Amino acid sequence: MIKSNYLSYLRESSDMIKFEHTVFALPFAFLAALAAAQGLPPIRTLLWIVAAMVGARTAAMTFNRLVDEDVDAQNPRTAMRALPAGRLPRWAAWLMLGSGTALFGLAAGALGPLCWKLSPLALLIILGYSLCKRFTSMAHMVLGLSLAGAPLGAWIAITNRIEPPALLLAGGVLCWTAGFDILYALQDQDFDRERGLHSVPANLGVPWSLWLSRGLHLAALALWGIFNLQMGSHLFPWLAWLVVSGILAREQWLVQGGKLDRIDQAFFTMNSLVGLVLFCGHLIEWMLLRFSGAA
Repeated sequence: MIKSNYLSYLRESSDMIKFEHTVFALPFAFLAALAAAQGLPPIRTLLWIVAAMVGARTAAMTFNRLVDEDVDAQNPRTAMRALPAGRLPRWAAWLMLGSGTALFGLAAGALGPLCWKLSPLALLIILGYSLCKRFTSMAHMVLGLSLAGAPLGAWIAITNRIEPPALLLAGGVLCWTAGFDILYALQDQDFDRERGLHSVPANLGVPWSLWLSRGLHLAALALWGIFNLQMGSHLFPWLAWLVVSGILAREQWLVQGGKLDRIDQAFFTMNSLVGLVLFCGHLIEWMLLRFSGAA
């Protein structure tokens, strides 16, 4: 019985942190590592980057579920999450939070002195996001900043420096993330208004939210385009950029007029492809150059 309970807690914990959403940021970390190293980085470094991502993701999502437990319990869309529904005890969530934080700190230390020095700031951002909705509609931008830390941190892990291409790549991630998070928040605009919580849809309404999301996605595409230029990219990174442009256009089309019936498709299915497509475009180019003897 005890063993069964612990297995149940493990399943609920895994579901709570939505580890599958790591596909949003992890490809950008790999892309940054590939670009910074101008080739494949050492396997050891890549493994520590993955460890840092897993730790940060676990800590951030667990803290979010802990501080939002009371809010989630009142929202019909989230009332059946593990903590408010009572399927996972708070001590198990606190244990996950501690474990994720420890893994992130260990990985940051292994990735170099600058990563280690910046790790407290990174933790402040990824954990602080969960509190932002209580006092500012800029929470969408803070979430974007949290995910932008993935490519920026990976670049620093390779070079031990912050360089312009890293900022362009990370800036694009920030704008892209904030743009799709505004769309996702359309689901809770009425609930947020009633509870005094802040979000762009709750504060500005649907039309302005949609326009702001579109503007942020255009900014993301512009920053990623400048990143390609700075990296001297050729055919495949630009083809990837065009595909991502189509993906984001499709995402915006799915929610035009504030339609919410396909929000899961727009939020998860479409966005899970963005980083992967961009990474594959740069990886294919590097492989072709390497095997042709030009790299």
